[in-house]
Amino acid sequence: MKNFFSKAITVVALCIGFSSIQAQETKENKYSYVDAFAPNFYTKNGNEFRSASGKPGPKYWQNKADYKLTANLNEAAKTINGSVELTYTNNSPDDMEFIWMYLDQNLFAKDSRGNAVVPVSGSRNGAKGEEFDGGHKISNLNVDGKSAKYEITDTRMKIMLDKPLKANGGKVKVEMNFSFISPEYGSDRMGYLPTKNGTIYTIAQWYPKMAVYDDVRGWNIQPYLGAGEFYCEYGDFELAITVPSNHFVVCSGEITNASQVMSSSEQSNWAKAKESEKTVMVRSSEDLGKLSANGTKTWKFKMTNSRDVAWASSAAFIIDAARINLPSGKKAMAVSAYPVESEGQKAWSRSTEYTKASIEGYSKRWFEYPYPAAINVAGNEGGMEYPGIVFCKYTSKGSSLWGVTDHEFGHAWFPMIVGSNERQFAWMDEGFNTFINGVSAEDFNAGEYKDRKFNMHRMAEMMTSPSLEPVYTAPDGLKERNLGTLAYMKPGTALDLLRNEVLGKERFDNAFRTYVERWAFKHPTPDDFFRTMENVSGEDLGWFWRGWIINNWRLDQAVTGVKYNKNNPKNGAIISIENLEKMAMPVTLEIETVSGKKEIVKLPVEVWQRNTSWSFNYNSTEEIKKITIDPENLLPDSNDDNNVWKTEGYEAPKPGKYAAYVGDYSSKQVPVKVSVYEEGDQLIMAANGDELAVEDKGNGTFTEASQGMEIKFSDDKKSFKLNVAGQSFDFTRE
Repeated sequence: MKNFFSKAITVVALCIGFSSIQAQETKENKYSYVDAFAPNFYTKNGNEFRSASGKPGPKYWQNKADYKLTANLNEAAKTINGSVELTYTNNSPDDMEFIWMYLDQNLFAKDSRGNAVVPVSGSRNGAKGEEFDGGHKISNLNVDGKSAKYEITDTRMKIMLDKPLKANGGKVKVEMNFSFISPEYGSDRMGYLPTKNGTIYTIAQWYPKMAVYDDVRGWNIQPYLGAGEFYCEYGDFELAITVPSNHFVVCSGEITNASQVMSSSEQSNWAKAKESEKTVMVRSSEDLGKLSANGTKTWKFKMTNSRDVAWASSAAFIIDAARINLPSGKKAMAVSAYPVESEGQKAWSRSTEYTKASIEGYSKRWFEYPYPAAINVAGNEGGMEYPGIVFCKYTSKGSSLWGVTDHEFGHAWFPMIVGSNERQFAWMDEGFNTFINGVSAEDFNAGEYKDRKFNMHRMAEMMTSPSLEPVYTAPDGLKERNLGTLAYMKPGTALDLLRNEVLGKERFDNAFRTYVERWAFKHPTPDDFFRTMENVSGEDLGWFWRGWIINNWRLDQAVTGVKYNKNNPKNGAIISIENLEKMAMPVTLEIETVSGKKEIVKLPVEVWQRNTSWSFNYNSTEEIKKITIDPENLLPDSNDDNNVWKTEGYEAPKPGKYAAYVGDYSSKQVPVKVSVYEEGDQLIMAANGDELAVEDKGNGTFTEASQGMEIKFSDDKKSFKLNVAGQSFDFTRE
């Protein structure tokens, strides 16, 4: 009996549904549900290093790089001279005959690949045409106390080892001296800024740094060209930075010799700031003229479990600070360093307030901030992030200063805590960070700088134009003008929509927080992120990743028509929609009836899983005046012209020649209810939400020849016999 019912229902539904679908497809449709919802999104299985669930596998490993660094700032020559003592631990299962390091300052050498790809029109990347002898100068390189051979290729250095570095915990010590001339404008990531009371030096990409060896690519040795940022090993740092005696140094990590380099008043104010909810002035503008420029001071710092360190030094620094309260009860410090040109309550005098709020907010929502301080430095950079310290534009004020501060400190989570490969996947730090910035702006000071809601329909061309590369493209492979859209805005928007329109805040936040916890201080790939979000949220999101990240697909949802059941609005309506472009998304409709009543109807993305168009019943009791798809303009719909359906005025039909047949019919043989009604000069039969026009053959007999279906009514028009596929079913009017 089960098979009989199933076959009967299927035959009727298929016959009716076929004609309905054919009638709706009146223009080109680019959507392919086969492409959007194809199985096997993942091209490789989980393994012992990376689990199929998105977790680090039971044998996950990564190497470790511990540094002892010195630096000596020569202010007159604008040079940094220093030394590196690196202890590198090989936790991989492979022996190593050589190791690779990065010499990022070589970007500024005249013959660098990065300089070669700067267009005639100029670029954010590079030194903006400054003429100087840029690049790292390396000397006295030793491995385990012996002179070693090395080769420098652009921004990379290969060091040959006398004997292989053993797998599973082997260690090697590398020592060398280095020097470089600082560019004034160092690819918008470091440099120096002349000010009234002295030059501000913001120093990064400054020491020879280990490349990452991982289970995905082996050595990650893509050259530093400027656009692609960094991929670094974690380790512990000890630093000794020697500068003119009137300078104040701020650095990633924690100062270890404050009593030797700070004045007594600075030490006292520093101690007060550690215990203060409000900003405390550590070194004021009045203090600057009292400082002696004779001689030098060496400032010492330490940083644990970090992927990098950066620092800043100047005689012009005003320093203020306050306490950061972390969820576990631990404390950290929010610190700001800026010149008098940046002072003011509408400017950098609120920097520490912004820094404190940003760190506390992200710590509560996602993962606790791990560093002893969060330092905001006013420099000539538009905004650049490093562990525990960021460089932001010295002219920023108000919402601009909040925005850049919050963004750069958001990078403490992506990629400083969650150590993804920025050079390959900029969207995994910039995009994720852009997303959490939007949430942070809502939290800060009752939404003082809350982002305005974008009309995503107007943004559709910018975000999904056919001229754009996919988000998944490496940053060095993007047109420079597209980087802001594809690394920041589009992936940030994708996560916002995934949170608010697909998963819901609770499920999204749980999955996203789990991703951070799983991969804190590790090296996730895109698959690790995708798998974690899916496994924790309980959703297959391959369609979403394909549309937003892997491909540059467009979205075009349309309202295509409304039909009233039995030609009467009181009986409800069948509303038809269509997905016309490659991207699939859930559907939101606002339905307004003639009385002014409005209702929101939401349909899951599964309506597109095997359909290019979809029709559904809406239980209206009166005429529909207007239907709007995506009424709040939340999705990047590329075509507004088909988003609204408006009535042209409903007129009740007059009884026609088939009026005697009109009614609802049911059968004792199959659980199918058939509604029969007139539409113009045709008799329509509807079942299971679909409808079929039948041909009048006379004497109460109607057919649908292409499906081999015959309907023969009784003489009194109160019943009919349905003959289809060699079977007969009796239906009686209710």
